[in-house]
Amino acid sequence: MEKTSKVVRKNMRLRQDLIDRAKRILGTKTETETVEQALEMVAFREEVLEGINAVAGTVAIQDIFQDEGE
Repeated sequence: MEKTSKVVRKNMRLRQDLIDRAKRILGTKTETETVEQALEMVAFREEVLEGINAVAGTVAIQDIFQDEGE
């Protein structure tokens, strides 16, 4: 669900070690791409949590491990 948005220039102080770590984990080539993907992941996480909360308690969950180990 990607929205078209204007691109703005920001001047921020960020920890280089965290940028480098995120860049490695995400496999991104630039620091800008790294920050954008990290922000997209935060937004996606919110959508997932909203979905989980919306269906919480509305579906039956079968315990497939109920007799295991007894």
